[in-house]
Amino acid sequence: MPLHQCLFILWLIALVLGLATTANATTTISQRFKEAPQFYNSPDCPSISSIEFELDEGEEHIFCSDEAVHVAMTLDSAYIRGSMAAILSVLQHSSCPQNIAFHFVASAKANASLLRATISTSFPYLKFRVHPFDDSSVSGLISTSIRSALDCPLNYARSYLANLLPLCVRRVVYLDSDLVLVDDIAKLAATDLGNSSVLAAPEYCNANFTSYFTPTFWSNHALSLTFANRKACYFNTGVMVIDLDRWRAGDYTTKIEEWMELQKRMRIYELGSLPPFLLVFAGNIAPVDHRWNQHGLGGDNFRGLCRDLHPGPVSLLHWSGKGKPWARLDANRPCPLDALWAPYDLLHTPFALD
Repeated sequence: MPLHQCLFILWLIALVLGLATTANATTTISQRFKEAPQFYNSPDCPSISSIEFELDEGEEHIFCSDEAVHVAMTLDSAYIRGSMAAILSVLQHSSCPQNIAFHFVASAKANASLLRATISTSFPYLKFRVHPFDDSSVSGLISTSIRSALDCPLNYARSYLANLLPLCVRRVVYLDSDLVLVDDIAKLAATDLGNSSVLAAPEYCNANFTSYFTPTFWSNHALSLTFANRKACYFNTGVMVIDLDRWRAGDYTTKIEEWMELQKRMRIYELGSLPPFLLVFAGNIAPVDHRWNQHGLGGDNFRGLCRDLHPGPVSLLHWSGKGKPWARLDANRPCPLDALWAPYDLLHTPFALD
């Protein structure tokens, strides 16, 4: 092939790669967010000044303080808008917002610097860290589920928090990105886990628990005995209080992985990262009032239709399911309850008045 043709082909390849990179960058940074107000502690908040652990130079005490409220969330470009709203809602309704330490988990393949800058721009005073999650640690264990979004490796990062967060973090509140709080998160963080419970979450014992597992599971005598002597009820893993010391001591990440390995050999469930949690913990968790997870506001996993609130008081609104409030608002097809999410939306639109 003549030299000029080779050079032309190389130029075309470089041009295509350059355009692809630019498109990806544009997709990643296409959303701009407003700066949130700064929130301050009330006078009676505990002072975080000294701890038992040695810290590296430049590290803040709050990230190892038992006085702090530790919040873990996943962070990615697809759900960043929801994450920003969730963060704002946590801070706005907290009596001690300066005592909250955020631990964001992001894919090791993601542009962590960009994610960090996005958070810092809207929340200049936020105390947070971004912990990289190696997708390959779980990708080989993931089975396809009823909705592709549930198959993302980052959706399974909640099973690895005990390994990702510093050992000095003993308790953490895990939150999904599609929710907002309307109450003080310190109340949720203070949930009594008793003498042995590893995690706490609202339970829904009226839900059809058997539907979360396949006939293959229930027809296998040995497997069906998994829940023997346990009053197993459904709970949503988008809001959990986790004792990381007890998790580490019981090696619960390995227990979850063992069920995922079995799922690869025989189909025992259909729904992403939830069933392994149910298999390991259902019937053995500490209870939390239902007000702390008014879930299902995104409808089901297929159509994402509008839903009403469950009866009773509300401390947390959770758009679990296919329908996300920001997507429905952008499409001009909002559900009535999406109006409760909108005030926390920090998206900077071309027509926004600062």
